[in-house]
Amino acid sequence: MELSDTLTKAKLSKLMSELGKNASAAGRAIKYAATEQKNNALLNAAEAIRSSKEKILAANSLDIDYASTKHIKKSLLDRLYLSDETLEGVAKGLETVANLPDPVGQVIKSWEQPNGLKISQVRVPLGVIGIIYESRPNVTADAGSLCLKSGNAVILRGGSESFHTSQAILDCLHHGLKSAELPETCIQLVPTRDREAVGHLLTMADTIDVIVPRGGKSLVERVQKESRIPTIAHLEGLCHVYLDSSANLEMACNIVLNAKMRRPSVCGAAETLLIDRLGVDRLLPRVAKKLIEAGCELRGDITSQTLVPEINPATEIDWTTEYLDSILSIKIVDGINGAIDHINNYGSNHTDSIITENILIADKFLKEVDSAIVLHNASTQYADGGEFGMGAEIGISTGRLHARGPVGAEQLTCFKYVVRGCGQTRP
Repeated sequence: MELSDTLTKAKLSKLMSELGKNASAAGRAIKYAATEQKNNALLNAAEAIRSSKEKILAANSLDIDYASTKHIKKSLLDRLYLSDETLEGVAKGLETVANLPDPVGQVIKSWEQPNGLKISQVRVPLGVIGIIYESRPNVTADAGSLCLKSGNAVILRGGSESFHTSQAILDCLHHGLKSAELPETCIQLVPTRDREAVGHLLTMADTIDVIVPRGGKSLVERVQKESRIPTIAHLEGLCHVYLDSSANLEMACNIVLNAKMRRPSVCGAAETLLIDRLGVDRLLPRVAKKLIEAGCELRGDITSQTLVPEINPATEIDWTTEYLDSILSIKIVDGINGAIDHINNYGSNHTDSIITENILIADKFLKEVDSAIVLHNASTQYADGGEFGMGAEIGISTGRLHARGPVGAEQLTCFKYVVRGCGQTRP
């Protein structure tokens, strides 16, 4: 099938139905797979990534060329691009997931009732997971590995611009599954660029148990609106860094520069810098200088523009924009309360950080900022499952049900109650 194909309604319906049936059957097999078996699949997949490096990079070049013809943003091209170094990171990520504790079968808690019933709360897989993501092909490995580790089958729908790379990575995952005598259909990729495939995926409630969207605001909003299946939503990263008046100047410069410019295209990149009015004269000129030297465009309020003439005027839209680019908005606020109010009003409940030497102010920020991840004296770019010791993550859940923050293997399980008795009957 040519990737440019737009399938007829009947062909697409048949294709998606087959994917669902295959996933259901594979889900039953992977659900009861031994830990060693799953780990072997992941370790063999990692070796396949390394031995297939040239093939994967060649596929990535095809995708880069295709994306370039679509004139997509530079930040999205950055997400798409793979190198020898990033591929080694993908392989190591698979190995890290293999070395994680197996969440399946873990006893969360247990107790005994006065009547002698012994009750345990035990982790079990969710079942079949549908994951929709955009241009980052490494998500193919991250999502596939985490679903495998947590005993779930998965149907992946990657971005059209990353198709060849995702398929090449999938081939490596299939090699690992086959070597461990597990069905290759445990991990499937929707084999078409047809945009209507997403709509089909969202209605497959008979075979898919959970949908995880990982992408921009429009994708997540569409999934939440159209899905007939429960979702674990990864919303946009409107991340903030707040500089308290007591902030160490050198630390503030280093953290803000890293939070914005390490990789501007990731969801944990800072988009707005908030500065305490009492410390702005000391903090802003130096921080702004570092950012400008690094090639970052600054957009700020009147006070910030007065202190640093290179800062362009900000508008109301800037406070709600996920740039995913070398652009940072700056607002001067009235202390910790002003910072908290701004974040809770404009933020996306993703990741926010405070830089301060005052532990009481830090504690207030960590308690009252309503985000999935809050940090003290650390970069927002730590919003990543690998940095949390999870090996990888499918996304950062900004919701409040089931999972919040990095979604790793453990978050892809639910639980059941196992009750052991010795003949009890209820009076």
